[in-house]
Amino acid sequence: MAINYFSRCAKMNISAINLAMPPTSLSVKSRHVAVIGAGAAGLVAARELRREGHSVVVFERGHEVGGTWVYTPQVEPDPLGLDPNRPIIHSSFYSSLRTNLPREVMGYIDFPFVTRPGENWDPRRYPGHREVLLYLKDFAREFGVEEMVRFETDVIKVGILGDEKWKVRSKKSSFNDNNEIISKSNAEFDDEIYDAVVVCNGHYTEPRIADIPGINLWPGKQMHSHNYRIPEPFRDQVVIVIGSSASAVDICRDIAPVAKEVHVASRSVADETYTKQPGYNNLWFHSMIDHAHEDGAVVFRNGKTVLSDLIMHCTGYKYHFPFLDTKGIVTVDDNCLGPLYKHVFPPALAPYLSFIGIPWKIVPFPLFEFQSKWIASILSGRITLPSQKEMMEDIQAFYSTLEVSSIPKRYTHCIGQSQFEYNNWLATQCGCQGVEKWREAMYSMASVNRSLRPEMYRDEWDDHHLVSEAYEDFMKYLSASNL
Repeated sequence: MAINYFSRCAKMNISAINLAMPPTSLSVKSRHVAVIGAGAAGLVAARELRREGHSVVVFERGHEVGGTWVYTPQVEPDPLGLDPNRPIIHSSFYSSLRTNLPREVMGYIDFPFVTRPGENWDPRRYPGHREVLLYLKDFAREFGVEEMVRFETDVIKVGILGDEKWKVRSKKSSFNDNNEIISKSNAEFDDEIYDAVVVCNGHYTEPRIADIPGINLWPGKQMHSHNYRIPEPFRDQVVIVIGSSASAVDICRDIAPVAKEVHVASRSVADETYTKQPGYNNLWFHSMIDHAHEDGAVVFRNGKTVLSDLIMHCTGYKYHFPFLDTKGIVTVDDNCLGPLYKHVFPPALAPYLSFIGIPWKIVPFPLFEFQSKWIASILSGRITLPSQKEMMEDIQAFYSTLEVSSIPKRYTHCIGQSQFEYNNWLATQCGCQGVEKWREAMYSMASVNRSLRPEMYRDEWDDHHLVSEAYEDFMKYLSASNL
């Protein structure tokens, strides 16, 4: 219910403000821009910024592009991810992960995510994570983004200077024996001045943990899905998985063949919920956990009790920007990052600080692309933002729609189905093509198919006509590339 209301609120907000179309009479400015992160958001940001004539440096802690799509079997030493001093593993992916969207929908607008011939590629329409990483690496090579990236460089602090400039402090990072990124303790800091900073560091490294009464006395183990990789460690165990989104749906099915029992707890179902998953003899779905006991028992709101070995929190992540010092102008409160105009610009610091990829429940790569085009054009002066006062008024109006509709603050950036109105609004500001009709229709059909065929949606579908339409559209890009 909250998501549907939010979609309506987002639509209201998007249509409420008319920004001026890109002016053609203004001279285009070139800025020196720092991009934080070389994942899917940072790569397309760098491309669009350079296309607009800006000078770009991309800071990347790791040794390759791809961000969260760079899979590693390594996990963090703190399985819940609560220790602020733990070595951070950036990726949250498990070995068996396949995309939950078809590749045609996923790709950047002008760089289609198509199948490639050869043994090294995954031909499936819902491919594994390695295929997406290879696609991102192809994108970086195709558009010369890698030459803008400083690998193994850890951003320590981004701070405001008095003359509307930004100081970025960084130092070289290295890797320990477990391939975990660590900062070189003897490395010297490198301070540089930039006109603008675009934050693209992702939001899948700082776990959110469910609040369970009695959990401090419960003797079992706990972990967050951020540190899940393979099912074997859970052989013959009784596992409780908390969550109802993609990771919970995948992981409970991944471990069921080896676990003794798997029980899935969800806040989004009625308290009396208790169902056995068809096709499994050891997988049950429950309402949320009510409380845990020191004797090892876990009691659900449906009244059922389970003696469990482990609780796995598939409960999402927090926005986390430990390097960013905005003097309190930008804050995170109950996973609402703000204030942000259109989920991108903090009005008091616009346009010289921006964020890409904050919205969730989206098709990420196209949204990143539209946000990047908008930011690049605003920094060059081809597009003008409203005044700071007008942007704040728009944000407050948006917050009010959420509050009136009883949407929790933590859903502020969940835009769901209204992402297409949002993307098209951005496209209108930039004067570029919006979301293709087939892409929107394919996304909707994929969502329905996922609900109807939760076990087989990645391999059985009924949108062949849309696939044909997509590939016809792709030809105008494929004919001009080496794909």
